Amino acid sequence: GAAHAGCFTMALSLILGEAGFTAEHMETSAKVTLESVEGGFAITAIHLSLAGRIPGADEATFTELANKAKAGCPVSKA
Repeated sequence: GAAHAGCFTMALSLILGEAGFTAEHMETSAKVTLESVEGGFAITAIHLSLAGRIPGADEATFTELANKAKAGCPVSKA
């Protein structure tokens, strides 16, 4: 969960910078779902929650850039 949160936040920071924004604060937490499966356990879901301050970015722009970060984060793809 921590690796996913860190990867996502770094990817978002890069994408925000490329779009001309500078985050004053970003903090991402992860809630991991671990389930018993045949042969052991598996991570079946990770829910990320982000709190942040990005001056000049409206909600639609932020959502678009966050989705781009999610799609580009290697850990999100796993």
